Amino acid sequence: MHAALIVAAEEAAEKAHELPFPPIVFGIGAFVGLVAMLLFTYAFRLVGTRH
Repeated sequence: MHAALIVAAEEAAEKAHELPFPPIVFGIGAFVGLVAMLLFTYAFRLVGTRH
């Protein structure tokens, strides 16, 4: 009985640490997000000198 519980707990623990997407998707998403923030910041680069 105890061995079956231990095996079931180990299988559940293995599944709990899986990522929903491959790691490359997180990297590409972070890169795209940072580039979007860069472009947004770059778009307002001369606003302070106009006034």
